Amino acid sequence: MSERAAREGDQNRQGALVFTATKPFTAVGDDVFQADGSLFDRARQPRNPISRAQIEIVLSRSVAAVAVIFALQTLPVMLEQLDSRRASAAVPIAIVLALVIVIFVTATLTRQGIRIAASAVAAVYLAALFVWPPVMIDPTAVLDSKPWLWYLCGVATSCAAIALPLAWAVVYTVITPVTFGLLRVLPSGGEAENLLAVLDTFYAMLLGGTVLIIIYVLRQATAQVDTAQSNALAKYAVAVRHHATEVERVEVDSIVHDSVLATLLSAAGVRNAKGAELAAAMARSAIIRLQVASGERNVDDAAASVSQLAARIRSAAMATGVFTVTELCVAGLTLPEHAAEALYSASVQAMVNSVQHAGSAQSRTVTVGGDDQSGCIICITDTGRGFDVASVASGRLGLRVSIHDRVATAGGVAVLRTSLGHGTTITLTWPRPDERNDASGDQSVEPKGSLSGRDAGTR
Repeated sequence: MSERAAREGDQNRQGALVFTATKPFTAVGDDVFQADGSLFDRARQPRNPISRAQIEIVLSRSVAAVAVIFALQTLPVMLEQLDSRRASAAVPIAIVLALVIVIFVTATLTRQGIRIAASAVAAVYLAALFVWPPVMIDPTAVLDSKPWLWYLCGVATSCAAIALPLAWAVVYTVITPVTFGLLRVLPSGGEAENLLAVLDTFYAMLLGGTVLIIIYVLRQATAQVDTAQSNALAKYAVAVRHHATEVERVEVDSIVHDSVLATLLSAAGVRNAKGAELAAAMARSAIIRLQVASGERNVDDAAASVSQLAARIRSAAMATGVFTVTELCVAGLTLPEHAAEALYSASVQAMVNSVQHAGSAQSRTVTVGGDDQSGCIICITDTGRGFDVASVASGRLGLRVSIHDRVATAGGVAVLRTSLGHGTTITLTWPRPDERNDASGDQSVEPKGSLSGRDAGTR
């Protein structure tokens, strides 16, 4: 692959992937000889693809919202139980726990230090469980209700699931409910029956385990999505470079056929000084075209009017001396310069083919007009002898490269009607017609002969 193709691939990589999926010409005798398929479709990437980072934000904010709700629910119970606890120690513990919850909520909003804040919530909560009995004014007095820390147990285990590795999160999800269950049977924890303490322990453990499983599963799924996206982007880059290489190959093949081969044939037939001068001029022109082709190519060229394209085609037709050009409803129509250049070159090649191969013809015409897609349709017609596609040598590049591939690469489509004794018509359309239009008509015709891709014989 050349440097120009690599540069073009890098440029296209920044946008949507442009690819060509065209079928070769299909000869159908007196009927339609058409290239069908999707040309220059653009594969859109999702605007907001799911990623692990996004899932982490959603999970952490969900836990933060639940933490705020449960903290507000805990506040009245905490104030009610404050009379049975030493204020000098109980109030700072409550303030520190509330502070780390606020820090955690803030971290989820700013997307900074989420795991550190979640770890702080889990650590402070577990410490509060251990210091609960010593902070009671009378450790032997039975508490009237559950300790207010019960309402934040699920918040603590959820924060541990977010902040800690899986193994440590599992350990925390087991240790914290068990610690609360042991506290529950003490007088400072309400002196609950063993069965009730066990049920509270398993309930808290089940709740924390469920949250941990959900978080772990979502992390694994989004990690696989991230891997798949990375692989897709790598394949996308390769496909873009292959497309750039194919575009360059078509362009160079067209130039070789249109300029280089003609120059070599002219030089081989030189018989005098005038012929040698003409061959030299043709060689200089071919070299210039090859040098231009080796430079950078922009698929988003500036617009060119269809009227200008028709004028260029008219000038080329006048040079042949046998074609007449007709313009139909082209005022105000524009198309990209690279498309205009491709249509012009293909039209000239079609006229050259007619002059060289169609023999004497009563009529040779070129019609340039607009279509219902604000595009352009060019018909090159002659009443010459026509030809049998199957009999054309496979080494000929005129139709396949200089017309079909060139128009397809620009985003258009080429249609050929031909048969022996009934002339030839080549229709160039840009942009490619909608599939619905393709499906109604030409595709319903049963082919009588066919060309098969690059090995096909074309003029």
